[in-house]
Amino acid sequence: MSKRKWIAAGLTGTAALLAISMFPSKTPMHNETRPSESASPRQEQHLKQLLLQRDMVATDRLVRHDARQHLKVLSQKLEHSPEQVNSTYIRKLQDEHQHLLSLIWIDSKHEQEFRHPSFTPGSKEDQQAKSYIQLAKKSLSRNQSYESPGFPADDPKYFVAGEPAKKGDHGVIALFSLDILGKVKNHQHKNLRLIPYPKEGRYKMESFHPDTLMDTTVKTGQDNENASHYYENEVVVTFHKPPTQTDLKQIRKDLNSIIPYQKINNTYIFHASGKSMSQLQAYFTSKWNPKFVEPHYLYLTNEITPQAQTMEDTTAAEAPNDLLYSEYQWNLPIIETTRGWKLTKGKSDVVVAVVDTGVDLSHPDLKGRLLPGYNVISPSNKPMDDVGHGTHVAGIISAQVNNNEGIAGMTWGNKVLPVKALDSSGSGTTYSVAQGIIWAADHGAKVINLSLGNYADAQFLHEAIKYAYNKDAVIIAATGNDNTERPGYPAAYPEVLSVSATDSKLNKASFSNYGNYIDVMAPGESIASTYPHNQYAALSGTSMASPHVSALAALIRSINPDLHNTEVMEIIRKNVIDLGESGRDKYYGFGQIDVLAALQAAGSGMSPLQLWPQHVQNEINNLKNKKLQP
Repeated sequence: MSKRKWIAAGLTGTAALLAISMFPSKTPMHNETRPSESASPRQEQHLKQLLLQRDMVATDRLVRHDARQHLKVLSQKLEHSPEQVNSTYIRKLQDEHQHLLSLIWIDSKHEQEFRHPSFTPGSKEDQQAKSYIQLAKKSLSRNQSYESPGFPADDPKYFVAGEPAKKGDHGVIALFSLDILGKVKNHQHKNLRLIPYPKEGRYKMESFHPDTLMDTTVKTGQDNENASHYYENEVVVTFHKPPTQTDLKQIRKDLNSIIPYQKINNTYIFHASGKSMSQLQAYFTSKWNPKFVEPHYLYLTNEITPQAQTMEDTTAAEAPNDLLYSEYQWNLPIIETTRGWKLTKGKSDVVVAVVDTGVDLSHPDLKGRLLPGYNVISPSNKPMDDVGHGTHVAGIISAQVNNNEGIAGMTWGNKVLPVKALDSSGSGTTYSVAQGIIWAADHGAKVINLSLGNYADAQFLHEAIKYAYNKDAVIIAATGNDNTERPGYPAAYPEVLSVSATDSKLNKASFSNYGNYIDVMAPGESIASTYPHNQYAALSGTSMASPHVSALAALIRSINPDLHNTEVMEIIRKNVIDLGESGRDKYYGFGQIDVLAALQAAGSGMSPLQLWPQHVQNEINNLKNKKLQP
């Protein structure tokens, strides 16, 4: 266990999370708050609605803060650049930042407007925008900044901001879109399971109780903890040995199947219109004696290479200059990330796969941080994010640090491998997730983040997990957002490091799942990170907690490449900020991750003491291998 020197966090203001002050405690403290084991559907819905509102307020502030910073830079640049350069620069800026709808440059001689071609507001909205622009002009004439409220008031879609240049007769006014608020709202409705999961995609989805496999109806968000989903007309079959072409031809004839099967090794997915999952299951069990047969489950979102320094000077934290860091990223110092950077900032050869909805490949804060990746859903296309979830996860792990832009990721050097296994609805099948895991393991991922899950124990997925685990990948997964003790998968598999969420006061987040399978905790409430179209959003969920731990695993493998995945997982579990009851408990697992303590335990090129026997065995194996080489 690490020393719990830790932290009291004060929350003030309407956004609750956004004004945080942290005070080092003189004595170790246990978190004595006992989480609620259960809540009524109404209570849980109320808590999640409050959290959703907090995320939206936080996102609104992130958007406005980011806009102000860009306008300050823009007003200075336009003041000193030729007019042609200005117009070219602004058009490029609007292409890259689609939420910058209109920009007005004002100087002593004239004013010029640059309106995004796609921007066509309604007459009422246009009139409101003109009123706020006039107020912005008055503020600029007094050499003052300006920021309007969101409008229309009942459904905010826009806001106006203005920033004066150093010269009193110059300035810039911009109209920004707030459509990200609607996207965050829709995103979190699914991520926090505030609504029953919609029947989207190619096939009809059925909900069932994961214990009894009996049909169930999902009416409220809380019902999700006792429901999982599968494609009704599909089945997953694992044979003892691969079927021959004759066998496959017979199967397709029997099932009258016109959709080609999919396969990984001895496991096949068969689709047959007009036949239920139970009928398909009975057919294969009776006629083909397979190793196992199961539904085709659906998994949902749960949302330079610096040199390592000596271990002596770790008392001072390193504060990055990223624009949103100091005000919004409470999550990094609370887990000792900034002090951990004194030991290592990560290395580019330690790759973290994000098996998710893809990643925004053109986001400026992820520039140079992403590898080509793979799109399981559409292999001929790039793994571009069409939801936002994967982009948010990737930013937590490895957004650029010290670039005066947006947020700071937990690692400076590690690369992210985007693997799109979830489609535009934010869901993915057992097959797509398993294929994504296998592809990542085969393409150099040393850490795999799975911010997704279901309550169904799918053997097919477990086989993929074991495959990656046996290739020495550290696999980390979110536990789920239903405040239930029911084990979620893949987090509950023994090969996986499972992660639940805490808030800024080091309490279990109200939505976070719990249970004896929980390994560690990480921040998961209103986490600021990257979002598609060069934006930033604050999201809550165990999906946001999991990438904190994946980033830590990457840092550990950067400081000590000799460690096996089991050793990395053990270091993370044993070097934590102990919360709740002393030692491991079902609400907090071993405790909240401590980046500094874990990196100190991992050592710089040496094996930590508690792993010395494994280290000695590794060295013996290395010597044997060298002798066997010609």
